[in-house]
Formats: sequence, C-alpha cells, structure tokens
Amino acid sequence: MVKKTSMRKAGKKGIVREYAEAFIIAFIIALLIRTFLVQAFKIPSSSMEPTLLVGDHILVSKFIYGIRIPYIGKKFLTFRKPKRGDIIVFVFPKDPKKDFIKRVIATEGEKVQIKGRKILINGRAIADPWGDYRERDGPFIPSHFRPGDNYGPKFVPPHSLFVMGDNRDNSQDSRYWDFLDLSAVKGKAFIIYFSYHKRATSVLDKVRWNRFGKLLR
Repeated sequence: MVKKTSMRKAGKKGIVREYAEAFIIAFIIALLIRTFLVQAFKIPSSSMEPTLLVGDHILVSKFIYGIRIPYIGKKFLTFRKPKRGDIIVFVFPKDPKKDFIKRVIATEGEKVQIKGRKILINGRAIADPWGDYRERDGPFIPSHFRPGDNYGPKFVPPHSLFVMGDNRDNSQDSRYWDFLDLSAVKGKAFIIYFSYHKRATSVLDKVRWNRFGKLLR
C-alpha cells in the first residue's frame, strides 16, 4: 500500500510538473512574440476615425521597422523605415506612459506645409485619401480659429516623422507637438481582429462583426 501511494503521488507530481513546464514555455513564447513580433492594442479615441473606431482591437507588427529592445529603445534588424501612409503606434513624446496611433504624412528631409485641407510636401500638394473633415460640415469657421489648418513650412529633421490623425479636426498630432523621433515608433498597425461598440443599445450590435479581419491601409 505504501509503495502504491508513493507511486501515485509521484505520478501526480509528474503531471503537475509537465503542465507547469508547458505553461512556462507558452508564457515565454507569448512574451517574446508580444515584445518583438506582434502586439495587440485597443483604440481608445476617435482621432483615427473613420479608419479606426473607438473599440477596435488591432494587431501591430513590431519587427517591420526593426526589433526594438525594451527600455533601451534601440533597434536592430531593420527591414524598412516608416513611409507615407503607414499607420504607426508609438510612445507619445509628451507622456512616455502613453501609446498613440497616427498616420505617417512626411518623412525625414521632406518639407511639410498645411493650408486648410491641403497638405504640401516639398511645395506640392499630395493626394490625401485618409483625411476626414466631418466637423467642418457646419457653419464656416475662419482658419485662424483652427490652429491645425495652418502649419509650416518646416523640414522634417533627420531620424524623425511628421504624423497626423485621419480625423483631422479631432487629433493631437505633429501639428501641435511637432515631430516624432523614429526611436519612439513601436510598429505598424496592419489588421483589426476584434471590434466592440460599447455604447450600442442592442447586445447583438455591440460587436462590429463586419470589422473582423479588416486590413489597415
């Protein structure tokens, strides 16, 4: 009886150990993926509407611009730099505890200027299919009451970006706090994997099924 009990205890300890080891390995793999490859983020504000809605859950590629070493901020194995049109997640320069998401409008060395709804890069207006100005459908408001309507011209410094939210009338971006250093960029947003509408009245409408798997451009 003593031997059988000891064997059962040993067997139980073996099973517990196997599960513990599997859990630790899974945790380490998940941590490595989150740190160096892909990370999930939730959209908390309307600054990127209509591209991204409040309650959208997105995945961000963390290696495409280079693998970022936590706390140090340095990167290695850079595949490419952010380019115009990319939606990026970055550490907010004014508060390192916050992550922001905006769209790249100008890159290092480019001269950027904003006149109303026109964005000029190196003196030429660029196509801007992302900009949304829904709050301007009401009464006319002179541009001097809209600080974001007039900017520059300024040259983007080396190793920096000029970023803007797609919701141009409701976005705190480079027009207000200036340029973003490349070292602050965490990665490129590429897909919506879940979306939840908190204020929806119907339970069935709270989940935005049509946004699942939507690629971000």
